Amino acid sequence: MVSLLTEGLVKRGVDVTLFATADSHTAGKLHAVCPRPYEEDKDMIVKVYEGLHISEVFERANEFDIIHNHFDYLPLTYSKLVDTPVVTTIHGFSSRKILPVYKKYNNSTFYVSISDAYRCNELDYIATVRHGIDVESFPFNDKPEDYLLFISRIHRDKGAKEAIEVAKKAGMKLRMAGFIADSEYFKNEVEPHIDNEQIIYEGHVSQERKKELLSSARALLHMINYDEPFGLGVVEALTCGTPVIAINRGAMSELIMHEETGFLVNSVDEAVEAVRQLDSISRKKCRESVEKRFSVDRMVEDYIRVYETILEKRKHESKRPWGFYEILTERPGYKVKRITVLPQEEISLQRHAHRNEHWYIVSGEGLVTKNGDQMRVLVGNSVDLPVNEIHRVRNIGGQNLVFIEIAQGDYLGEDDIERFEDKYGRA
Repeated sequence: MVSLLTEGLVKRGVDVTLFATADSHTAGKLHAVCPRPYEEDKDMIVKVYEGLHISEVFERANEFDIIHNHFDYLPLTYSKLVDTPVVTTIHGFSSRKILPVYKKYNNSTFYVSISDAYRCNELDYIATVRHGIDVESFPFNDKPEDYLLFISRIHRDKGAKEAIEVAKKAGMKLRMAGFIADSEYFKNEVEPHIDNEQIIYEGHVSQERKKELLSSARALLHMINYDEPFGLGVVEALTCGTPVIAINRGAMSELIMHEETGFLVNSVDEAVEAVRQLDSISRKKCRESVEKRFSVDRMVEDYIRVYETILEKRKHESKRPWGFYEILTERPGYKVKRITVLPQEEISLQRHAHRNEHWYIVSGEGLVTKNGDQMRVLVGNSVDLPVNEIHRVRNIGGQNLVFIEIAQGDYLGEDDIERFEDKYGRA
């Protein structure tokens, strides 16, 4: 996905620096500290090269308008050290245990989801951008052979066992391909059924063989046992004209048009019935659906819109020693801001001669001072500050304190501040 996006951006005249392994190929500017993928060289210490790779990007941050992170949560921990905006495409959560990092940087960076189904309700997202693929590199075949296909890693999540059950009940040949991700599962649930006549396992196949299998299959069986974030193999099958029979979980309903490009099912028996209805699916329509919805051009255009939105938002933000604010709207007599106070920081003890303010807390935890009294504020709390009332707010939590400020008055300029105390020396 990163390669396709990089090449697509370069074609549109965008100046792209790709931080990847030294053996990568790109029309952009390649910058590498890792000679090759560390998964392919077990002598390399993963953490060493992860650290070098990430630090190399952020040490050059001022050269870029935007840093686009596809490297999960670790780069977020560098994001507040630079002024360059960081957008992260969240390809999946390996565990809920990594969420504290995403939550900490939720209000200071930007997140993109790869499907609407795979969004965490504890995070904010600037957009959903579904993957695109190089459609022309996949052969279209309107005259398939008489077999079903399972092609994925051999793991319980991917439903290899269930695919075998569907093929046996439907009385059809099943070809299987993919690396063995769970050897015990393969040994107990898959291998006993392999007879090389009805159930055939081809192992981990090349890209060319994968495309041959996809284009010649009557249907792809995608009997997943988890909420899949996207499902690239589903889109690749459709590109070849091959309909997909999938368990209706995760992003499947965003990829497959039920009874038009495949079938969304809830059980093995429903999948068997779908096999019997395959002749009702137009393979040409499967291909056309990908050309329209999952092309590289569409993905690149979506990301360019994300970049433009981020840069436009940053134009309206003003940085302060304690954090930053963004003016959401301004009209004669009132102004609305979103104010972010960084952890353990505070605005000055101050008052305004021309405006009153109403604060509404949307995230974080703060301590508000009003004329000498203090009150703790949490999400959903509000504070009213009349003209000339001395006030201050301090972030007392570990996450950003974010609140909406509505100011009303006859003058709303930023110089309508009388400071009494200020930890940054501005009083």
